[in-house]
Amino acid sequence: MANPYINSAIPSPCYVCDEAALERNLQLMKRVQEESGAHIILALKGFSMWSTFPLVREYLRGCTASSVWEARLAAEEFSREVHAYAPAYKQTDIDALLPIVHHISFNSLSQWQRYREQTVAAGVSAGLRVNPEHQEAETELYDPSAPGSRLGIRASELNGIDLTGIEGLHVHNLCECDSYALERTLEAVESKFGDLLHKMKWLNLGGGHLMTRQGYDVEHLIAQLKRLQDTYDLQVILEPGSAVAWQTGPLIAEVVDIIENEGQIALLDISATAHMPDVLEMPYRPTITGAREPGVLPHTYKLGGNSCLAGDVIGLYSFAEPLKPGDRVIFEDMMHYTMVKTSFFNGVEHPSIGILRRNGNFDLIRKFSYEDFRGRLS
Repeated sequence: MANPYINSAIPSPCYVCDEAALERNLQLMKRVQEESGAHIILALKGFSMWSTFPLVREYLRGCTASSVWEARLAAEEFSREVHAYAPAYKQTDIDALLPIVHHISFNSLSQWQRYREQTVAAGVSAGLRVNPEHQEAETELYDPSAPGSRLGIRASELNGIDLTGIEGLHVHNLCECDSYALERTLEAVESKFGDLLHKMKWLNLGGGHLMTRQGYDVEHLIAQLKRLQDTYDLQVILEPGSAVAWQTGPLIAEVVDIIENEGQIALLDISATAHMPDVLEMPYRPTITGAREPGVLPHTYKLGGNSCLAGDVIGLYSFAEPLKPGDRVIFEDMMHYTMVKTSFFNGVEHPSIGILRRNGNFDLIRKFSYEDFRGRLS
């Protein structure tokens, strides 16, 4: 079967969303909602490709926003429920958020106490983010429950505090985890905050529930969610980012030049630092279609980005055939988190955005220009 991304209609560089793959993920989430009674909303911090929202809103109840701009995007383009959480809000943030959100979670008691009257008067359901002090994330950079975390209120801080007006708790400590990590987290949450849960209308379990990954125990997830709701008589909310767009499309790149320095180096028309920052932050090694670890296949190359950052390097990969200028390199699974983190660093050509439709046709949704780069500066 021919690779659908080797298509002359697709420019390079380009992020391409596979509409059929996205709908498969959404169908699984629909099943989880129907069988568990939980609500699933889209975390815009992980996937905010709003050209897909007409499809996504057929399956999910709304969006969760980490900022005023994300909340506006949800309100204007998704047009269903809008939930909000941020580590700290300024007064101007609250003024902008309360007219457009349905739920808002506060990261500290001081923030809740500062904005309590305004939030209650607006009729917005208020919650507190709590820290179960239980670690599951493998990478410390993405671990909200790491020691000294700035995210969430510890149980010891809530002793004797009047929580009148609080309707929910928000917990987020997972990162691309399975349902058994969720089960262990819930043991910690119920141990530390179980008395409060009986008084709440909702419990938001955040993101990190990678239910669309192959091998994920969906039945176990559903059982956990049903048990929670039955035990505490509340509404459970999940807000996955990665799971929605998991394996739903690549970043298409192209070889621009081949140079030699202690091995072959292929220079591409994309940049790790500008277009795949997790490669340098985590670090993270993307999967490339048809490529393997160095030395496995006959031709090994260091893949480098097209910026002036010396460390703009994606890694060593081997290929069955020699690379040459004009060859396509397909970085798999680039729809979640990667696309939302891009920048215009160095003025390197910014990848276009397109959708591979269910009928096999490609629609170019956005091609960026010099004016887009210029518009970010002044």
